[in-house]
Amino acid sequence: MTDTEKAVVLLSGGMDSCVSTAIARERCGAGNIALLHAGYGQRTERRERRAFEAIADFYGVRERLVVALHHFRTMGGSALTDPRIAVPENDLGAPGPHSSAIPVTYVPFRNAHFLSVAVSWAEVLGAGAIYIGAVAEDSSGYPDCRPEYYRVFQELIRVGTRPETQVRIVTPVIEMKKSEIVRRGLELGAPLDLTWSCYQEEDRACGVCDSCLLRLRAFAEAGASDAIPYRRAVPASRRS
Repeated sequence: MTDTEKAVVLLSGGMDSCVSTAIARERCGAGNIALLHAGYGQRTERRERRAFEAIADFYGVRERLVVALHHFRTMGGSALTDPRIAVPENDLGAPGPHSSAIPVTYVPFRNAHFLSVAVSWAEVLGAGAIYIGAVAEDSSGYPDCRPEYYRVFQELIRVGTRPETQVRIVTPVIEMKKSEIVRRGLELGAPLDLTWSCYQEEDRACGVCDSCLLRLRAFAEAGASDAIPYRRAVPASRRS
């Protein structure tokens, strides 16, 4: 069953956002979702844009917005945007600068920027929901992927928008394990083969960065095959 609520869906082109798109489509209908993609100077920006367009085409969504937030690359400070910082390989959850518990692949406060654009667009469209594929458990430990973060941001929307604006943040996969996201995606017929997760390659996924390791482990735990090409695929016993 679908409802008539308009929803803005943040779609990076990755697996989590693709499944969130599938859930939003199931709930709202393809004609009631608008897809938002942000390029932020990440290493795989072009490949993620291709994945976004392919997924949008798959679902037949015409209402799309692509924005450039390249100040992240100018600022640096993350292995995803700063060429001076190496992307860790075969080292899931490698510590960040100054032995921080937060991985070096964390882009400082990135999701706030994404959500700000989404809220602005939602106000213009009169949308009632913003879907984002943040994952708290079994992820990379990013602070802006925690449920508390979205509860607080929801209050910011309330005090920072027009009184008549009623936009809620929906995080449909935030409490799922990655393997559960794979299973849910397969149940919904989501085009996981069109998604891209690798942090550093645009041709064949590297198979050794955090995102590839998490993805490979998720598919293995779900008992499913991953259709995207890998340059190197690490045995499941080493994905931890």
